[in-house]
Amino acid sequence: MEQERSEIPLAISIYCVSSSGLMLSNKLAIHDFPLECSLVWLQLAFSAFVLSTVGYPYIRVGSRKDLLRWSMVAPMYCAMLLTSMLALKSAPMSLVIVIRNASPLGTLVLERFYPEPLQVSGKMLMALIVMFVGAMMYMVDHRDKMNWAAIGWVVLNSIIAVVDRLLQRLLLAKDQCPVDISKTGITLINNLWGVVVIGIAIMMKGELPAVPDAAKHLTWAGQANLVVTLVLGLTISYTSIWAQSLISATSFLVMINANKFVIIGIEAFGMHSKALNHIQVLGASLTVLGGVLYGKSRQWIEQEAEERNTLLPSK
Repeated sequence: MEQERSEIPLAISIYCVSSSGLMLSNKLAIHDFPLECSLVWLQLAFSAFVLSTVGYPYIRVGSRKDLLRWSMVAPMYCAMLLTSMLALKSAPMSLVIVIRNASPLGTLVLERFYPEPLQVSGKMLMALIVMFVGAMMYMVDHRDKMNWAAIGWVVLNSIIAVVDRLLQRLLLAKDQCPVDISKTGITLINNLWGVVVIGIAIMMKGELPAVPDAAKHLTWAGQANLVVTLVLGLTISYTSIWAQSLISATSFLVMINANKFVIIGIEAFGMHSKALNHIQVLGASLTVLGGVLYGKSRQWIEQEAEERNTLLPSK
């Protein structure tokens, strides 16, 4: 227990840095190398190669049943990566962040079907209202022509992310139905599935003949950024599993949403790809703030439930 507690700050710190860095790096990479399926495949293949070679001693799969159970999650992981890349290709990062913060609505509904559904408090509902108001402020003041295709990809990505998060919680949480597979093994399974699934997508889209030409037009900066995306893709694929095995799904949600403040600030004040006015910045920030408050409200309810269980006399 003490060892797990000591790992939490490290896992969270690496994940937060990797998450912010990968979103920024992917936003640049998809414009330098405009083949989204091939870009995702390169990230997955690099991660699978490193994990199967350097990480081989740490791979452990308890049984075939555990392997099959986790294989339910892997397709969602692949779909989440691909739809995220498609969203970033045509939508500003702040729009992706704002819509993704509506994901607690999905988890709130679906978690009601869990064996021990979470209670809903007034604070949670207020947080959802703050998120909704912020999203409306961002969208209403969006003066550019609305890219409904981009919004569609972001919404689809959000839905897939909710399903992926719920499945991972079910199979990683010790109080649910955890699989007997090491973190390295889980990460490798995700990436191997991705190599196959995204590989099929490349063939279906006909991207393969265009890869040499796209690679030839990469500048040295584009090549360097591509390497960064590969490394960050490996880091985030492992640390997401690591972090979720140490903290609750609620705490993981809080961590992700709080981390997104950095992305909004960078796009609004540090990058020239998208100019955000004050209303948009305020709306996006309110949405993320609502997500953080929502996660904290859930965490308080969980803590109160644990305290009540501790005070109850044992049978």
